[in-house]
Amino acid sequence: MRMRVVQHRDRRRRARWRRGLWGGGEVLVTVGAVLMLLVVHQLWWTNREARQGAERKVEALEREWGSGGRGDGAASGAAPSASASSPVATAPGRARQRSATPVIVSGRPGPSQAYAVLTIPRLHLRVPVAEGVSKPGVLNKGYVGHYPGTQQPGQAGNFALAGHRNTHGEPFRYLPGLRPKDTLQVETATATYTYAVDKVLPQTSSRDSGVVRPVPRSLVRPSYGYDEPGYYITLTTCTPEFTSRYRMVVWGKLVSMRPR
Repeated sequence: MRMRVVQHRDRRRRARWRRGLWGGGEVLVTVGAVLMLLVVHQLWWTNREARQGAERKVEALEREWGSGGRGDGAASGAAPSASASSPVATAPGRARQRSATPVIVSGRPGPSQAYAVLTIPRLHLRVPVAEGVSKPGVLNKGYVGHYPGTQQPGQAGNFALAGHRNTHGEPFRYLPGLRPKDTLQVETATATYTYAVDKVLPQTSSRDSGVVRPVPRSLVRPSYGYDEPGYYITLTTCTPEFTSRYRMVVWGKLVSMRPR
């Protein structure tokens, strides 16, 4: 019977393999832990920080306006005293007067300035509206951003807004839950405007600029949109969830306005 002679060279080779496998395993475990921490930071920490910051900004705006709290029935989800189902045409003089002049007492808001509060009772959402749609200055703070160049609340045309659907407060995460006739309230220093959801465009290109035009109509899916001037609000967010490939759009129409 012949005995196999184990060479020292074979032992060294196997030892190197074991060290290599062990080191590779440690690297994979470390990378996995780092990735897990990044996911936790992105999905939990950024949401927590952004939501708290947005809540503080809403409170600060209310103090600045002297409202002292959640007025206009926002806490209970009730609509303003003016009927949300009555068309704005029932008070055309007031609506047109507001649309012809700035709605902010001190003039148009500066870049990244929070100047309004958007309330969506169905989504239990109350979030600041800031000028611009930059990520670091507005959206990543948990705010909703106003598209520069579009109209202000209460003005004839299209008051267009954008918000994150995932991470950084994700104010528009549940936007697909909105239904026609749901109310959207926009409070400013001078008035509270109530819009009613009218149409939903489930998906369009992220470059579909037609959805934020004064008379909004999709350039990608022309069957979605409007043909006549009016008092519109547009909400946009990314879709599907956790991607930014497409946009979802919700349109509403102004139904009432109440001065402060």
